[in-house]
Amino acid sequence: MANIKPVYLLSGDAHHHRKTRDPLIREMLRETGRDQPTVAYIGTASGDDAAFFRILQRLFNNTGAGHVALAPLSSPEVDLRHSRSLLETADVIFLSEGDVDLGMRTLAERDLVPLLHERFEAGAVFSGFSAGSILMSRQWVRWTDPSDDTTATPFDCLGLAPLVCDTHDEMDGWEELKTLIRLRHVDGEIGYGIPTSMGLRVLPDGRIEAIGGFVHRYTYRNGRVDNIGDISPAFFVHPAEYEYQI
Repeated sequence: MANIKPVYLLSGDAHHHRKTRDPLIREMLRETGRDQPTVAYIGTASGDDAAFFRILQRLFNNTGAGHVALAPLSSPEVDLRHSRSLLETADVIFLSEGDVDLGMRTLAERDLVPLLHERFEAGAVFSGFSAGSILMSRQWVRWTDPSDDTTATPFDCLGLAPLVCDTHDEMDGWEELKTLIRLRHVDGEIGYGIPTSMGLRVLPDGRIEAIGGFVHRYTYRNGRVDNIGDISPAFFVHPAEYEYQI
């Protein structure tokens, strides 16, 4: 347990394709204790989308990472030995944005869940954007009919962060997160809504910190989901601290 590092659940935003440096990623890279740490990028939630990877690769390199490599997993023709080797040696394992259900199904089909847990316990730093952050939580929810919440069912995610969360859904009032909390009906459990450009840092001792700005909290009690207020950030990031391409 002594080797376990904090998990960084980052929301990302619509503008990260223009960013040249990101202070939350910089904070996460520092957790490795290395200069220019290596990053293995898991793109299963996006079907290994090459454009997504290039955007994040550039952002990581500009923010202080060393070698950033895609660990291909989505195509039936991928070299799994090569991908596993990248994951076994990287200082940081980063999970991409996209579709949570697709991302988790692909990881399970490639039998990579045990390896990711081994790497977590060995001290690799785990982080993600958007769907990648949700993938590291306990569960997410799928709908047979997206317009009908009675068709929603939870499914297990990696569970590296012992919580449930959603990202950048503040404009819709975190309805998907609330649905998941209701379906789990664990009295007193807290679900975290991570707004755009914010993040959560989950420490090995179980403490949960907001980073970048305020993070919303909801809990299940007496058969209903209630807002119980925000977490104040351990450190605040002013928008001016992000650097963008002109």
